[in-house]
Amino acid sequence: MLSLTTGLAPLVLAGLLGWTGAVKVFSRGTAQQAPKTALARMLRSSERATTVLRATGAGELLIAAGLLVVPANPVPGAAAAVLGAGFLGYLGYGRAVAPESSCGCSASEGTPITWRAFARAAVVLIGGATVAVAQDTWWPAVSERPAGALVLLAGAAALLVALSADLDRWWLLPLRRTRLRVFGHPLLGTATGQVPVAASVELLENSLAWQAAAPVVRSALLDHWEDDGWRILQYSGVYGDRENARPVAVVFALDATAGRDTGDDPIVRVSYVDADSGEAVAVDELRAAPSRRILPMAG
Repeated sequence: MLSLTTGLAPLVLAGLLGWTGAVKVFSRGTAQQAPKTALARMLRSSERATTVLRATGAGELLIAAGLLVVPANPVPGAAAAVLGAGFLGYLGYGRAVAPESSCGCSASEGTPITWRAFARAAVVLIGGATVAVAQDTWWPAVSERPAGALVLLAGAAALLVALSADLDRWWLLPLRRTRLRVFGHPLLGTATGQVPVAASVELLENSLAWQAAAPVVRSALLDHWEDDGWRILQYSGVYGDRENARPVAVVFALDATAGRDTGDDPIVRVSYVDADSGEAVAVDELRAAPSRRILPMAG
């Protein structure tokens, strides 16, 4: 089994680097994701971050090709190990200076840097070192033991998928939805399908609507209720400059059944209500916010 594992290591590593490299080089999402990465924060430029991501992707593709064509040569494995070490260093620094940013490891991953990114970089480091030392070719392992190779490759693919946050929508989210349908929400202890208020608050605080209204909000959640399928969340706030500041109630409304496991971001409606008169305050800034997911509340 050990010889089979070391023999297939170049193939597995080539598959991982080929995928992440191809996404960085050829995907139009690279330029879109670059401003959200820790790399853009470090380089202080989205354009430079895009260039570095594409160059890194090209390097990954070159190493992947070497692992496939000349796996017995120690150079591709050593290059992969160096790349993995570089990834670990970048992730550690990125996590320290920009913990809210994504790593850009696959140029389509928009989640903050987590242990999964570190684990995937460690796979590249360990896999590269293994290939460089073993200097085995992968085709005898596949031709001589096809069944074992197929099982091992399937397990490696499943592990790499589990370590890739941008693939969660294909397996983890459907799995969570199925669990909620079968067992109900764990915070409720029943299968009623209701979403806890805490889950709605978490969803709201990760939305663009919250980011737009956050400078006005001055309290934690004060009140909540449901109305015609909407969950209403009320906060207090202060609107206007220091000289003309006025107390307001900041009211958000979102789908009462929406949660982190329900897929697309829900529509969030926002309204400011004057605390003294009870009349709605017109907020042009919210109406002009750059997202169709932020809508003013009617009335």
